[in-house]
Amino acid sequence: MLLEAGAKHIIAAEPSDAFEVLCHNIPQPEKVTCLKITGDQLPAYENLDYVFSIGVLHHIPNPAPVVEAAFKALRPGGHFLVWLYGKEGNGLYLALIRPLRVLTKRLPHFILSSLVEIMYWPLVLYIKSCHRLPLPLRGYMLSVLEKMSPEKRRLIIYDQLNPAYAKYYSRFEAEKLLSDWKFENIQIHHRHGYSWTVTGTKP
Repeated sequence: MLLEAGAKHIIAAEPSDAFEVLCHNIPQPEKVTCLKITGDQLPAYENLDYVFSIGVLHHIPNPAPVVEAAFKALRPGGHFLVWLYGKEGNGLYLALIRPLRVLTKRLPHFILSSLVEIMYWPLVLYIKSCHRLPLPLRGYMLSVLEKMSPEKRRLIIYDQLNPAYAKYYSRFEAEKLLSDWKFENIQIHHRHGYSWTVTGTKP
C-alpha cells in the first residue's frame, strides 16, 4: 500500500518466522529494506517521515519501548500512526471472546483450524443478517468483512482466537501511548466503531 502511495523507500520490520514470506511478497524489493527485528529494535534513524504500527502494539504487554523507538526513528515533524483494538464498542464481543480464548490460544493448529471452519459459517450468516438488522459491528461487517475473500475471513477468525496476548484500548489509553512520549498534535479516530487509529507528530 505504501509503495502504491508513492513512498520512495520503506523499512519493513518483522521479527517472526514470517520474515521470509515478507521478503518474498514485496513487489519492488529495491525500494524496501527488510529487518528481522522487533519494534523496540528499530534503529534511531532520526530521518523517517512516517512510522506505522498496524495491529501490533495491542499484542505487546509493554509497548512503551516500541513507541520510544518510533519516536527516535522519526525526523522532527515526522508522523507516527498506530492502529489498535478498541475497548469502546466491543463490550459484547469481548464478553464472548475472552472466555473462549482461554481455551483456543492453547489449541494445536489443526484443531484450531477445524474450529475456525465451524465458526466461519455462522459469521457468513451474521454478515447477511446485518443487511436487514442493526446488529453490533454492523458497519464493520458490511464495509470490511463482507468484501473480504473467504480465506481472509478465516484468517481473521484464527487471529482472534489464538493470540497469546491481546489488549483492547480505551480512548484515553490509546492517546496516552503517544502523549507519554511527547508526540504532539495527537488525533484519534474510532474506526468502524471498534478500533482506534491514533496519529501524532514528533516536535
